[in-house]
Amino acid sequence: MIDEEICPADPWQVRETRLETALLGPMESVFALANGFLGLRGNLDEGEPFEISGTYLNSFYEERPLPYPEGGYGYPEQGQTVVNVTDGKLIRLTVDDEQFHVGRGVLHRHERVLDLRAGVLRREVDWESPAGRRVTVRSVRLVSFTQRAVAAVAYEVVAGDEPVRVTVQSCLAADEEQVRVSDDPRVAAALGDPLEAVEQDTEQHGAVLLHRTRRSGLSLAAGMDHVVEADAGYDEETDVRADWARTTVVTVLPPGGRLRIVKFLGYAWSASRSTDALRDQVAAALNGARYAGWDGLVAAQRAYLDDFWDAADVEVDGDPALQQAVRFGLFHVLQAGARAEGRPIPGKGLTGPGYDGHSFWDSEGFVLPLLMYTVPRAAADALRWRYSILPHARERARTLGLSGAAFPWRTIGGEECSAYWPAGTAALHLNAVVARAVDRFRLVTGDDALELDCGLEMLVETARLWVSHGHHDATGVWHVDGVTGPDEYSAVADDNVFTNLMAARNLRAAADACARHPEAAARLGVALEEPDVWRACAHAVHVPFDERLGVHPQSEGFTRYAPWHFPQQRPEEPLMMLAPYFQLYRRQVCKQADLVLAMHWCADDFTAEQKARNVDYYERITVRDSSLSACTQAVMCAEVGHLELAQDYAWEAAMVDLRDLHGNTRDGLHVASLAGAWSAIVEGFGGLRERDHEPGPVLAPRLPAGIGRLRFRLRHSGVRLVVEADHETVRVSVREGKLPIQLYGEDVEVTAECPVSRPVVALEPVLPPPRQPPGYAPRRG
Repeated sequence: MIDEEICPADPWQVRETRLETALLGPMESVFALANGFLGLRGNLDEGEPFEISGTYLNSFYEERPLPYPEGGYGYPEQGQTVVNVTDGKLIRLTVDDEQFHVGRGVLHRHERVLDLRAGVLRREVDWESPAGRRVTVRSVRLVSFTQRAVAAVAYEVVAGDEPVRVTVQSCLAADEEQVRVSDDPRVAAALGDPLEAVEQDTEQHGAVLLHRTRRSGLSLAAGMDHVVEADAGYDEETDVRADWARTTVVTVLPPGGRLRIVKFLGYAWSASRSTDALRDQVAAALNGARYAGWDGLVAAQRAYLDDFWDAADVEVDGDPALQQAVRFGLFHVLQAGARAEGRPIPGKGLTGPGYDGHSFWDSEGFVLPLLMYTVPRAAADALRWRYSILPHARERARTLGLSGAAFPWRTIGGEECSAYWPAGTAALHLNAVVARAVDRFRLVTGDDALELDCGLEMLVETARLWVSHGHHDATGVWHVDGVTGPDEYSAVADDNVFTNLMAARNLRAAADACARHPEAAARLGVALEEPDVWRACAHAVHVPFDERLGVHPQSEGFTRYAPWHFPQQRPEEPLMMLAPYFQLYRRQVCKQADLVLAMHWCADDFTAEQKARNVDYYERITVRDSSLSACTQAVMCAEVGHLELAQDYAWEAAMVDLRDLHGNTRDGLHVASLAGAWSAIVEGFGGLRERDHEPGPVLAPRLPAGIGRLRFRLRHSGVRLVVEADHETVRVSVREGKLPIQLYGEDVEVTAECPVSRPVVALEPVLPPPRQPPGYAPRRG
């Protein structure tokens, strides 16, 4: 676990006070830099020691077979695994005749700082070689938000009080040796030697390497260029081989002398363009970076982030760790999606190889709502990627015997890559989550263009899926059977409440969109009666309710299952590693919020009393073996008045990676949980919601005792909104224009000239704070 001594709370940075080799893996993820297209893990500049060396390009993957002991019709046959591409961040240092290594000699000081305002990773090392030569090494690394294909490193060596010969080797390295990142031998095979060399070029101050994946046939170009400054004369030369290139700079520094090398990196990849085109694209990227210069890249990075924070910052007074964590989460969500531009947002972003680099429904469900309020263009790009794989989704639906489109549970290129159908194919709710994201984008941004461009077609095709899968019984009630909801400890159930309510909303959203755009709907072949059928199914949807207990069963019959017998101490591993699914699937135990998530996203379908009783019931059986649970529980605990418990859940959601709570941060950050931390605070304590048929947001701020003041910013309908609340007063203002809002149930209009202030309306909980299973109280501190 990463503790506060190693990583102290700081409002605008994440600082590692000393190097702990046992924490190399998680810190490589924490210190990762990315822009949505290109990602660099936070490996040490010199490359060693490392846990997982990683450089990633969004959607650049290798294929691998998915064999089954017992196959079946419709099982996916090919998997996709993200590739560690050519490593350009590698810079080796030799001092006299000793190669720099943090494990040799004397490490007098080692500090790394992720600067959330500047968007750079800084490192400073005071090292003494085994021969007694002392140097200071400083580096600054960035992945540019403004030049999508560019990364850069400023690497500086300062001599101590004696002359010293310094040799710096700046490298490009393909097919680096990797530690095993998965127990699946197919993954190991795909990652073992995925790249074959195509061409190499030597440039005046660098080189370009071109490679191709062996199975998927994707082409890659990576290049480097250098600017050298030294307080003494130096020699520079570049060598190139098939899988590596190296620019070497040698100098003898006087006492206190300095060698500074700025390394520019450029990347490009394609499934169809020629190697000549990719080479030229990398050359252009490097020329653009060199033209901007290091100072220009740094200034542009800061300006980009200044604009981002102006519309996205969240201030939390009274909880320094939560303050740091929510900004850390905002920064990494931005890094995951800012420049994805027609490509997905993977579950781990571009911070590690976890989940094979796949994208899930987590993106549309948790990440895109945050981006809609802060960087709406990035959210639109992600939805356009989802639209780009619609042909694959249509084909998948045909394979399943359904109409419309069935989007993949996990994928990179658009094909279904989940080999476990009960928690993949059967989780049809993801299609309704995609539809929700499409509809919510319109509500938050006020922009119909995306709906006309591609959203309407996704709404129509997902609506057709639900009609073909669901059915009416003899009494006219509409059911959705044989599905898996968000809780993966309950599979292939009938009438999962979350799925049914989300499907109904999908159907109504599609019908409403067709009514807004009748000509576009006609071009899509929507028959006149189709929207009426969709509305009828939505109106007749079955929502199970247990009258005896006064709660909603997660799925039909769930509350009659036998209870799970919890031990008195929480086990070290998730339940799925300790018990067979055969046992989990027939017991009342939840991996993550399911029915509780339904209340968050479909709030109007539940009364206030039902919400309180459901929260109380499901708190007692939810184990949060998923990182996506705590944020939802935070929101709903806040809504029913358990504010202190909500703050504890918000802390857990925010700290999943900063404290490595699940012990798997080494594989990459949990991007959806980082977005969920924002949701826990802004939607939980800020009470932010959207109205389905009225413009403007709903707000109802209420703070726990541990937070003295909350201030958050967001974009809505083209207006920048600022909400500030303490325990007595809430104030809502806009930067420009006007915005209708609902504040504690009152409809008001906020203008730049007339902000709105109201007293905080307290909420009395219906029930006392609920208990969790033994050992499963939220992790706090």
